[in-house]
Amino acid sequence: MTYQQTIDYLFTRLPMFSRIGAAAFKKDLTNTLRLCEFLGNPHQKFKSIHIAGTNGKGSVSHMLAAILHSAGYKTGLYTSPHLKDFRERIKCSGVSRLEMIDTEFVTEFTERIKPLIEEIEPSFFEITVAMAFEYFAQQKVDIAVIEVGLGGRFDSTNIITPELSVITNIGWDHMNILGNSLEEIAFEKAGIIKENIPVVVGETIPVTKPIFEKIAAEKNSELHFAAEKRSATGWKWEKHELITEVQEKNKTDHKEYHLDLPGIYQSKNLLSVVESCSVLQNLGYDIDENEIRQGLQKTKKLTGLHGRWEIIHENPTIVLDVGHNEDGIKQIIQQIELTTYHELHIIIGMVKDKEIDTVLSLLPHSANYYFTQAHIPRALPADTLREKAGKFNLKGKSVPGVNEAIKEARSKAHKDDLILVCGSVFLIGEVNIT
Repeated sequence: MTYQQTIDYLFTRLPMFSRIGAAAFKKDLTNTLRLCEFLGNPHQKFKSIHIAGTNGKGSVSHMLAAILHSAGYKTGLYTSPHLKDFRERIKCSGVSRLEMIDTEFVTEFTERIKPLIEEIEPSFFEITVAMAFEYFAQQKVDIAVIEVGLGGRFDSTNIITPELSVITNIGWDHMNILGNSLEEIAFEKAGIIKENIPVVVGETIPVTKPIFEKIAAEKNSELHFAAEKRSATGWKWEKHELITEVQEKNKTDHKEYHLDLPGIYQSKNLLSVVESCSVLQNLGYDIDENEIRQGLQKTKKLTGLHGRWEIIHENPTIVLDVGHNEDGIKQIIQQIELTTYHELHIIIGMVKDKEIDTVLSLLPHSANYYFTQAHIPRALPADTLREKAGKFNLKGKSVPGVNEAIKEARSKAHKDDLILVCGSVFLIGEVNIT
């Protein structure tokens, strides 16, 4: 098969969460274990860091990968979903930055494992996890940063025994799979905590903190609450760069970090990253302060992270953000409130299994809305989204695709206006960036 034929096979032959939702998620690690056993257990051949959380796990994964790469470690990075190219999911240190997996490897791997695919019928995600692990083993990475896909306890990535586990935060998302309370969601995400392996927890709230304490104690896992040990004492947002000061609690010194990810919510993610680096240093990893700063200032450049308050056009300002759940939208609203603009235009599309009413209830009434949809079966039809939005006094028109919506918004926008595209990772992935 050609590369394109291989990708078509993976997308159409296998159950894929982005297309069909919960039906593609299996609360069972059997298939991943079978796939990796067939491959000679590649996940046992490299060191790793495992990262879960409702929001921020993608940003934290990319920041840590950038830092490790800057420190001279050959670094693997596995994240999901991708925005434009399937190969975004699997990256490895090249000469100057992390590079996407080779097309030849994707094709060869799929051909090699196809008999087992036909036998056990794994999901798309199970295959991509096995592919990533095999690639990292073949590339002989020093360490790989592995982002959880969904939840933690039954996520396909959860067959690894990492050097460090990280849980960024707990919020409302995927309740149809993870549970209907924050305690239940926290329990699922805490499933990545391993015996005698340290864990960093970013943001905590009173109802979830005891769950992490209980499971960490049961696993004899050293527990670090990043937000209790450090605080972001100040920040400045200079359009394309976030400058944040971090102070270790009970100490007077402040360390200033420049991030090329400008969303102010990255200040929260930064605490998890800095604490994780401290734990890695204690484990013997040679990462100095200059390398941490360098990795943070060049995260986007080194890893190719997109869709986090990403400014793709000016006059008018057009911003892309993958925020799509309650906490994500709240953070976007906070960013909007700190942004100077003449008039606000919001282009939004969502998928059917999200808390749509909750998200709509948070959005500002004063914006001009363009309701649209991604071209996947899970997408909520634009007209349906517009009707739901009307109940929350959000007014606008429905447009069949995101690029048409951007064109429409630009035609009506003043040069000092702000055009925001949000609501779905898959919607952001369809934006033509020119």
